[in-house]
Parts: sequence; structure tokens; C-alpha cells
Amino acid sequence: MKSQSTTKSIIGWVLTGLLALFLIGVSGIPKFIDFPGKTEMFAKLGITSELSTYLGVLEIVLALLFVIPRTGFLGAVLLTGYLGGATWAHVRIGDPFWFPVLMGIMIWVVLGLRQPEIFGLAFGKSQPSNSKEER
Repeated sequence: MKSQSTTKSIIGWVLTGLLALFLIGVSGIPKFIDFPGKTEMFAKLGITSELSTYLGVLEIVLALLFVIPRTGFLGAVLLTGYLGGATWAHVRIGDPFWFPVLMGIMIWVVLGLRQPEIFGLAFGKSQPSNSKEER
């Protein structure tokens, strides 16, 4: 049982790294860099270049909160809200919106692999108790 738990934890941390790499390197940092088509892309979504900078800072900070074990749950909650806003922005203009939804789901699955209590909370499974009074 311990080996299975360790394997899930390792998978969770590897996927955490990949998600953080995407959120920071592929999505967050480019919000600070001018590239061809950036202005048009954000204008279509109704986002100014000043706002995109704030969104970049927010995305990077939230990704870092998610990576830190002590703040991982808070980071997941806040990233879910952030991705909800991204979903709304795409729905509003009629663009496909599946990617931010998929990212949100992945964040919670990955956190559940790192911290199995998350799956217990989500699916109603109680954790074994170490207390003699509850046995």
C-alpha cells in the first residue's frame, strides 16, 4: 500500500511540475513579452495590454502557490477561479473553452495525487483514524 501511495505522489509531483511549467512558461511569461498577433489576440478577448500584465503576474503567483506543498490547496482553489475567468472570456466571444476547463480538472487531479485527502473529501471517503476512541 505504501508503494502505491509513493508512486501516486511521485506522479503527482511530476505532473505538478509540468502544469507549473505550462502556467508560468507558456502562459504567464508571454503576457509580458510582445509578439506578433498578441495585441489582436487580447483585443479579441477584451483584454488590454496593461491588464494582460496583471494577469501574467497573477497567473505566475497562483502557479507558485500551487507548487508549494503548504499552499497547494489554496493555489488550486485560486487557480480554479482564474481558469473560470478564462473560460468565461472564451465563452463570451464564442471561442472553444475546453482547455481552461481541462486545466482546472487536471489541477485538482494532480493535487489529489499529491495529497490523497483531496480525493477523500471530493468522493466522500473517510480517512483511517489513528484515534482509539473512534475505533
